[in-house]
Amino acid sequence: MTANFAVLPATPSDGDAIGQIHAASWRAAYADFFSPDFFAQALRRRRHRWQAVLTEQPRNTCLLATAHGRPLAFSYFGPSSPEPGAVEVFGFYGHPDGWGTGVARALMASTLTAIRERGARHVHLWTLRDTPRSRRFYAKHGFTESGVVRDFDYGDGNPLPQVEYALTVD
Repeated sequence: MTANFAVLPATPSDGDAIGQIHAASWRAAYADFFSPDFFAQALRRRRHRWQAVLTEQPRNTCLLATAHGRPLAFSYFGPSSPEPGAVEVFGFYGHPDGWGTGVARALMASTLTAIRERGARHVHLWTLRDTPRSRRFYAKHGFTESGVVRDFDYGDGNPLPQVEYALTVD
């Protein structure tokens, strides 16, 4: 079957679909990093926060990727606080049903095009150190490790190491 991908700017009405993608991706990739109680709360927050985020953060952009009309991946990015003139990808998540289909590749291409169109030439993001799947994905798309590692507390008092990836956009 030939893939039929579409990538469009998300609107607040896409909040539920984005929340489902975010929670499903977290469930598949991050369950082993957190206690079961905290993880259940984290999934609920991710599932229900996106309508408000999309309404309240007009400087940031959220792109939603679909395959055959089904929402399967999203990227969320905006101006980088620590790097003026750069863009930070705050979130890039795919529903496990879309893993390996090419929908994330199409979304990354659209994300980098949108960043280029903003006039930014540098983009960076953070990913958990111990998530080889995401690290391979970013490397495959030209991102390289910047050498910076930080501990990030997701709210459970147990900071996890994150690795920064960066890319100069042509």
